Amino acid sequence: MNFAAGIEAHSTMDSPSTRPRQRRTTTTTNQNERPNERSSQKAQKQKLKNEIEKIVLWRQPLNTIQFAIAEIFYLIHHNLKYLITYRKTLISSILVLCLSIFVYKTEGSHQQSIQTIEHLILWILYWLGLGIASSIGLGTGLHTFLLYLGPFIAQVTLAAYECGSIKFPRPPYPNEIICPASSLSNDSLTTNLLNPTAPISFWNILWKVKLEAFFWGLGTAFGELPPYFMARAARLGTSDDDEEDEELVEFEQLLINAQVHQSRNLSLFERLRYLVYCLIQRVGFFGILLCASIPNPLFDLAGITCGYFLISFWRFFFATIIGKALIKMSIQTIFIIFLFSEHHVERIIRLIKYVPHYGQLLQTPFKDWLKEQKGKMHRKLGDNSSIHVANVSLLSKIFNYFVAAMIGYFIISIINSLAQRYYKRTRTTECK
Repeated sequence: MNFAAGIEAHSTMDSPSTRPRQRRTTTTTNQNERPNERSSQKAQKQKLKNEIEKIVLWRQPLNTIQFAIAEIFYLIHHNLKYLITYRKTLISSILVLCLSIFVYKTEGSHQQSIQTIEHLILWILYWLGLGIASSIGLGTGLHTFLLYLGPFIAQVTLAAYECGSIKFPRPPYPNEIICPASSLSNDSLTTNLLNPTAPISFWNILWKVKLEAFFWGLGTAFGELPPYFMARAARLGTSDDDEEDEELVEFEQLLINAQVHQSRNLSLFERLRYLVYCLIQRVGFFGILLCASIPNPLFDLAGITCGYFLISFWRFFFATIIGKALIKMSIQTIFIIFLFSEHHVERIIRLIKYVPHYGQLLQTPFKDWLKEQKGKMHRKLGDNSSIHVANVSLLSKIFNYFVAAMIGYFIISIINSLAQRYYKRTRTTECK
């Protein structure tokens, strides 16, 4: 027998004592590699984040515009590819659209009804769009309640008490408000819901603006859907985007920190976000309803929470509609009507003069603004407002400039968001 070969073969085989050493060495190597990989990924993410923050109009105007246009074309192409998958629905929609255009363009006695329907649809879309813009924002919120709905309710309230009626002539209402020729109206039941012979009341004004407020609130409810669908798609693994949404990543990190440290190391803002999460998780429908019924800048987290934990869409959507379009909007509308109701505005303007040092200076523009608004209301149909208003008040000019600045900032933020999204997607694809 060849004992030398046997000993040689035995010596080359791994002994049982050497195998654990090799495993420990491999495990130690893997453990050393993982922190390096994590730190490298973290550094890459931070570098990408710094690059994305520089893609703004005031730093790289040409690149930002170019990336924004490229992202618009990408979204159009992506959505068209998605629509083509639903061929039957797409063909049916095209046929209905062609038929509607044919009826709209054909002359006949039905044109008067079509114009009425057209104005109604445009009016609904206007307030819905303002609500969606206020809620979704594409990177920033256009506060359309402060810019459009709030001033509209205030103007209706002032005009109702000034004119003694809410039966404003159409047109120009709702674009402009002019006092009717006579305060008496044949439709006294609509004008005075509770008492036909009573003067203008709080409930008359609330009835006058309820539809505008409702559709604006409905638009804000629709604007809360993207966070819900984003979180739901990420949880189910059906998201088309390869990149992870930052809000969802922050939400997951918040849950981990709260569970590990028992919410001791959280900041005040993070504690509030975690409180919203706990409320919705424990109470469900009524937790969503409560969060939607009060002015709540953290409601995006409610949508992310409901989507992440696969709460039923209809439960989330109905609770959001009831909270935002009915309860919250009623509270805000009641507050504006109360603030601008009879004698309250005059009393507030009188109290402004008691502000130390600057009272008289601040009181003058508010007096001019109130005089300007009342002058516009008492002009006749077809008259130019400049006939009744000699000079536009300083307060009106400031408000107009403020609205223009907010709209400009909103447009700039949309361009920046589109450009940053395009840059992030292309860089993420290149790194893979």
